[in-house]
Amino acid sequence: MPKSNLQFISSHPAPYRIIISGGGTGGHIFPAVAIANELRRRQPEAEILFVGANGRMEMTRVPEAGYDIVGLDISGLQRRLTPQNLLFPLRVIRSIKRAGKIIEKFRPEAVVGVGGYASAPILLAAASRGIPALIQEQNSYAGLVNKLLGRRVDRICVAYEGMEKFFPKNKIVLTGNPVRTEIASGDRAEALTFFGLSPTKKTLLVIGGSLGARTLNEATAAALARLQAADVQLLWQTGKLYHATAQEQAAPFAADGIRALEFVQRMDLAYAAADVVVSRAGALSVSELCLTGKPSLLVPSPNVAEDHQTKNAMALVRRQAALLITDAEAPARLYDEALSLLADEPRQHQLSVNVRQLARPDATAAIVDELLTIMDRR
Repeated sequence: MPKSNLQFISSHPAPYRIIISGGGTGGHIFPAVAIANELRRRQPEAEILFVGANGRMEMTRVPEAGYDIVGLDISGLQRRLTPQNLLFPLRVIRSIKRAGKIIEKFRPEAVVGVGGYASAPILLAAASRGIPALIQEQNSYAGLVNKLLGRRVDRICVAYEGMEKFFPKNKIVLTGNPVRTEIASGDRAEALTFFGLSPTKKTLLVIGGSLGARTLNEATAAALARLQAADVQLLWQTGKLYHATAQEQAAPFAADGIRALEFVQRMDLAYAAADVVVSRAGALSVSELCLTGKPSLLVPSPNVAEDHQTKNAMALVRRQAALLITDAEAPARLYDEALSLLADEPRQHQLSVNVRQLARPDATAAIVDELLTIMDRR
């Protein structure tokens, strides 16, 4: 894999003009921002435009990261018959036309798709115009949009081996997932001050993904008194829908370092503060745990295509780099295991050592190298 000190040097004239498309969840958005940051690091004058789906979280998170974004009026199919499903074909047609107009106005030299509804129209519009296009697939089971468009793009950057069952083998490059490198640079003392925590207590971080996780939230709420009794502090990312309820549940324990947070903007500090992490097993979360070297208990979501979060988690469990609790087991077992791990420092250390060996800190640089390569070949 390319290393940061051996980066591809592009002969393409400056500045780069790149569109990055996709979103819907943090698992798509944050890798996209990491790619944009690497492009800007190499060429500060690069012109980068994001394309997302109106009403989804990328429309706020991307501007917060300092980039322009335009939205398409597109959404996915519902699992039941709804008026939105009846309008789906019309929205797709409109989005493809809108994507074409965006490309004609912005005139990108390459397009990157990171998954999510909004990436399909832009990638299709780019491919039909002969514009170099790259897909970044985060998961061990490819998303529907990426699978459908794999044959139309020039390069597919993946994080797991065995992706030939989804994509043309000659287009695949194993790079790992792009993770913001600053995620692993948080200072523990600063983190404890930032969150108002004690330096003498163990700290548990619970993250259910950018949208929250019902099972983790309910199990955590039921365990608050146990955490207090064990003198354990908690950083609990709840997601938007559960946050008000979680705040009420956590309020009686606030003086003991129990924090219910809707969304953690400073994840670098959250990881720095944490002794142990409880997390879903989305691709981004798994990659961040590898980079930060945090001992973790993974609770894969059962509500994902082909149970791909369990496959993500097992890539760590097989290397003795994480522990796995199923979603069904979590209400009864999760906090028994979490408290046991918090009390077992040798086990924490071994998990930390093993998970760091799986990190790909140069993944973002490798993806940008591939992007510049396909630009140069056109």
